Amino acid sequence: MVDSHWSFSNPVSIKAGVGCLSTLGSMLPETGNVLLVTTEGFTKRGLVQRIKDQCVNNDVIVYDEVTPNPELDELDRRIELYKNKSIEVIIALGGGSALDTAKVLSVGLHDELHNPLNSALRSGAFHRWDKKVHLIAIPTTSGTGSEVTPFATVWDSTNHKKYSVAGDAVYPNCALLDPILTTTLPVEETINTALDSISHSLESLWNKNKTPISELYAKESLLLSIKALPIILNDGGNIEQRENLQKASLFAGIAISQTRTAIAHSISYPLTSHFNVPHGLACSFTLIEIIKIYLNYSKDEASKAIMVKVSHLLTSLNLSSRIEKYVAAKDLEKVFYEMINPERAGNFIFDFSLVDIKKITVDSLKSNMKSGH
Repeated sequence: MVDSHWSFSNPVSIKAGVGCLSTLGSMLPETGNVLLVTTEGFTKRGLVQRIKDQCVNNDVIVYDEVTPNPELDELDRRIELYKNKSIEVIIALGGGSALDTAKVLSVGLHDELHNPLNSALRSGAFHRWDKKVHLIAIPTTSGTGSEVTPFATVWDSTNHKKYSVAGDAVYPNCALLDPILTTTLPVEETINTALDSISHSLESLWNKNKTPISELYAKESLLLSIKALPIILNDGGNIEQRENLQKASLFAGIAISQTRTAIAHSISYPLTSHFNVPHGLACSFTLIEIIKIYLNYSKDEASKAIMVKVSHLLTSLNLSSRIEKYVAAKDLEKVFYEMINPERAGNFIFDFSLVDIKKITVDSLKSNMKSGH
């Protein structure tokens, strides 16, 4: 049951459309240092130079060493490195890891703590991130929706933990969505990032914090994904469907910016931290089994109808076969107790226990054997 009292706010200014990357220059200050946060691939492919060419009156510092699943200690090192560089604007170019890295730097550069992530996150103490560097987010994948969310994921591989830097200051100021940037994404990355978007929408729908607006965004996101993903897998350069998949990611991001995620993400975190399962796959391989729970207990017929279609799409992708490339069923037993993350699992609209999580996870792997794959 959704509480009759609800609120909605998303402060990110969004500019979208084919070729809109060319408008970046108009969004920058007349002078000042710009920090470009990205990966080495974009430097090699020339996209970093295209960005720099638009920074006509700005000195650009390029940080192109972002890796998947941003590490706490590396982020703290970068914060200390750039704190005295008088950064006026940060541009984030890339997938979720680049965007999350930039979001952390945006709030970290103005934080008074030394090594703020170590001080604030590992200690478990409450910390308010309330100052920021102006941030422009340019996603090149369609999945995380990080360009419109108020949180950034930080990983601590030393302790096999995942943290979240969260608060209104973590929202980017602007999001620039050019679908052309996603057309060269390889098939596996297209699938894994789309799975992230699908999981976000579903997690927002079976969420105690959902609102009428988050429901609208989540449902529209799923409908777009159901249509666009199969077409893109056969025609990766289809710009119309790439744009639709980008919208799906954006809408899902807006939905979880209000609700946060739930049980599937709670299950996923140890799979990524222990076995390096790509995030989109880790948080989606249990979705079919969770959908079954939802169909049995929910009375929301409109959502149920969409979820049946989503389940068909997920079945066609053979998710359990994909995850078995990273982790065996016997190894999952070692991390069952880490799959209950109260901040996420507690958002699920139905009651559950560790026994339920074990069953969901094991049944998700068994479904592959039943289907004969």
